[in-house]
Amino acid sequence: MSADGLTGRGEGTPIYYRGETAEGCVAQLAAWNPHEDRARLLADLPPGAARNALDCALWDLAAKREGVPVWHLAGLPEPVAVATAYTVSLDTPEAMELAARTAAERGFVLLKCKLAGDGEDLARVAAVRAGASQARLIIDANESWAGHDIGTETAALAALGVETIEQPLPAGADHALQGLRTALPLCADESCHTAADLAAVAQRYRAVNLKLDKAGGLTAGLSLASAARDLGLDLMLGCMLSTSRAIRFALPLAPLARWVDLDCAALLAQDRADPLRYEAGLIHVN
Repeated sequence: MSADGLTGRGEGTPIYYRGETAEGCVAQLAAWNPHEDRARLLADLPPGAARNALDCALWDLAAKREGVPVWHLAGLPEPVAVATAYTVSLDTPEAMELAARTAAERGFVLLKCKLAGDGEDLARVAAVRAGASQARLIIDANESWAGHDIGTETAALAALGVETIEQPLPAGADHALQGLRTALPLCADESCHTAADLAAVAQRYRAVNLKLDKAGGLTAGLSLASAARDLGLDLMLGCMLSTSRAIRFALPLAPLARWVDLDCAALLAQDRADPLRYEAGLIHVN
């Protein structure tokens, strides 16, 4: 996005489980009539990666024009080095214990464990706890706990020091969570994309995972964060697999989040030029 000799840049990653593809996002970008009105953009395009890339590019362009950082333009606190979760990918308990130990040795103090709902989940988390005894733990059940006794599962995980569990049931079946009392707060991921989802979410969850690709940009992300706070919901700040460019637009929201999960750029074999620095479990803002 260019104007007045300046260029604003953004980045989006297609939401695969919503059927988005790179080709489809490129088509949306090509069809949009460029202008510098973020409100028009939200009206013209649906939430998703294409809108996120354009919205963030517009923020970037406006910040360059004003000569101020994006966080200042958005009325947010200045970002500082922040601890991010590090993902322990789904594997055998033994492999996850080793991965957790390695992450802890690198300085990560918050670990996110991926689970599968296959009967080994408790053993996986116990192994991660053994590998990183001092780490804070969060869980991503990835919609896999259909048919499970969620109350019993959460009580067992609470005993291992887990702080929250993302999306235990499929988004289309999570009405079963309504009114359920659990030992740990449940966090909506696939069930919550924009502020419009919060009325239902607030009846089933105590936290939401805010991702700019799901919300469709920083503008919509700010609205979601504000509305979630008004409903008393905690925030997790997450991301799709992306480079440092996308993470830079999410970082200003970190002071609003209870859990920050922005490790994706650190998982890439090659990041963009001038990458964010991940060191001792922190994202350092350059």
